[in-house]
Amino acid sequence: MSVKIDESGRRYVQVEVEVPGTPEEVWEAIATGPGVSSWFVPTEIEEGEGGVPARIVMHFGPGMDAVATMITWDPPRRFVAEGENFAPNAPPLATEWTVEARSGGTCVVRVVHSLFASTDDWDDQLESTEAGWPTFFRILQVYLEHFRGEQCSNISVMGLAPGEATEVWAALTGALGLGGARAGERCATAGRGAPPLAGTVEPLAETTHGHRLLLRLDEPAPGVAMLGAFPCGGAAMATINLYLYGDRASKVVARDESLWRAWMNEQFPTAGNASGVA
Repeated sequence: MSVKIDESGRRYVQVEVEVPGTPEEVWEAIATGPGVSSWFVPTEIEEGEGGVPARIVMHFGPGMDAVATMITWDPPRRFVAEGENFAPNAPPLATEWTVEARSGGTCVVRVVHSLFASTDDWDDQLESTEAGWPTFFRILQVYLEHFRGEQCSNISVMGLAPGEATEVWAALTGALGLGGARAGERCATAGRGAPPLAGTVEPLAETTHGHRLLLRLDEPAPGVAMLGAFPCGGAAMATINLYLYGDRASKVVARDESLWRAWMNEQFPTAGNASGVA
């Protein structure tokens, strides 16, 4: 079990990653709305009195907003936010972000999720949250290495289907013509009706939580594409997240978002689909 428990009864999980950039550059990526939107999900950080951030609002999809209140704000080193509704009847979830400078022009980003509970009722949700961060932290690394500071436009589509994640992954990558793609290879979508994507496969660490593929794109615009299939409540969820940067990005999103939604609905029609754009 990866959930740790300290003497006070706090239950927590911790994930960290080393990324390129100065503390100020990394802080911009993890502690501003445009920065977080460039590698995670569309996000706003709302200012309160004196210009200090008061709330963080993250949009995971229609009707799936996560809202947290800022507790501590110490740029460019640390902030802590507390959110409600982490899980049914769960206590408030505190999320702490820290940035530590390392030699050689890199920083360590660390996120800690913690709550106080006398039972293990919410440990599964904590572990699921922990399991999701390595994928997005890899996008953060690519963003800071290749696209740091560039404005981002997003497309995110999801489809839910019965069956195992492995079956849904095979259906997703097969329909895109990306089955068997390997790190370091250049590949492009070749499936019927799929909008064009082309780029180089980036390496990802092994995971026991579903399947993933990361492309560093040069078409239809410079950016990152993350494809995934994950267990979801007795079924499996297929996801496509596009992070597009530069002058062409917003025009590509305006052109392709509805095409991706229609394509995902065609591939996984039985359980509906959600999408979001920023």
